[in-house]
Amino acid sequence: MSLKSTFKSDLEKEQHLSILLDGYYKKHLKAYDFERISDFKEQITGVDLIFTNKTSGKRFYIDEKAQLDYINEELPTFAFELQYHKNSKSKKGWLFDAGKKTHFYSLITAIYSDEPEKFTSCKITFVNRERLVTFLESRNIDEKELEICIAEHSKKQGKLAIDQLNDRKEGYLYFSSNNKVEKPVNLILKLHFLEQNGVAKRLI
Repeated sequence: MSLKSTFKSDLEKEQHLSILLDGYYKKHLKAYDFERISDFKEQITGVDLIFTNKTSGKRFYIDEKAQLDYINEELPTFAFELQYHKNSKSKKGWLFDAGKKTHFYSLITAIYSDEPEKFTSCKITFVNRERLVTFLESRNIDEKELEICIAEHSKKQGKLAIDQLNDRKEGYLYFSSNNKVEKPVNLILKLHFLEQNGVAKRLI
């Protein structure tokens, strides 16, 4: 399958998944109005939805991240993008990108489908982006430290344990240099670990 057709397929999956997600948001976040953002320029700043508190009017920018490569599977972790390649050049991933306006990540996991293009259930975990970055920095996991580590292991493929995290209970780095065109480097974090430290909260 070509990259173009894969991209189109992913977009179609996201559109079908959004129907399920919108139902969950309406049911479990009654204190908020929300709107989906269709403008591509706004989306690339890390805004897929805007939640507005019905009482205060305060707005929150939400970036949805879905594990669409793992349909009918439940992973205990989520991948936070640190770096990727485009046109043979290294680019900054979305986690530490200061150009993103994201307040919260809506992490969509355990996505189940009983027939093609129809999603029946999923789990949603909200992660406060500012709290996440602050928490990581408190563990000496900041952008600069990670850049140094990535540079030192530029030929790495697969999992890399780092001193700041228990790789079995908390997280690790993962290099996808051989099996993905973008060659992403991700910080893999256990969702339960994030919940325990007040960074994440399960919606459903």
